[in-house]
Amino acid sequence: MATTKKASSKKTILDDYVIISNFMNDVLVHNEEPKNIYIFCEKHAISEADFYSFFGSFDSLKQEIWVKFFENATASIEKDEAYKNYTDKDKLLALYFTVFEIMNLNRSYILFTLKENKQGLKNLKFLKQFRNRFKEFVVDIIRQSATDGNEKFLKVSEPVFSEGAWIQFLFLLKFWVEDTSKSFEKTDVLIEKSVNTVVGLLDTKQLENLFDLGKFLWKERN
Repeated sequence: MATTKKASSKKTILDDYVIISNFMNDVLVHNEEPKNIYIFCEKHAISEADFYSFFGSFDSLKQEIWVKFFENATASIEKDEAYKNYTDKDKLLALYFTVFEIMNLNRSYILFTLKENKQGLKNLKFLKQFRNRFKEFVVDIIRQSATDGNEKFLKVSEPVFSEGAWIQFLFLLKFWVEDTSKSFEKTDVLIEKSVNTVVGLLDTKQLENLFDLGKFLWKERN
């Protein structure tokens, strides 16, 4: 149990970014997660009460890291005055490219996280909240397009389309993890083709885009 003297010397944490930054740094420096919350808080001279005011566990902290990735991406693209006039395709492209740009900056942490998960990309609990935000973003695009009189969106249910987009994102994530090209340029190419495919699911060019994507993947495997 911490003494009164130690408790009084601990920093008051008012920003969850401080906790997140310390956690990610510990993971990268030691190549493992902190053993428990008490040890983590003692090391960084913060109180457990402060930690629990932001996160209920390391699992919730890890989910929030991905939420921050997404929030930073959407905040960035929405700063562009031209964004509101983007086509559906360009909105998705802006999201994908910005998310992966942020992921590039945090690649070491992400690779460690995926490596620690023994099931690969299956049942990733720490992506749960990210997944919700992602699907909400996609549904919002659908609703905006439908409001503008784009009838093709009315033919596709929001859950089906958003879930399809999420599965596609996981596919891109897996490709990015294995991508060894300079500046991950092959991932950029696949993002472009994949977004064409997702948007293509809502118009008559669907098969053409799927075929084009298939040719690209076949080429990369050989």
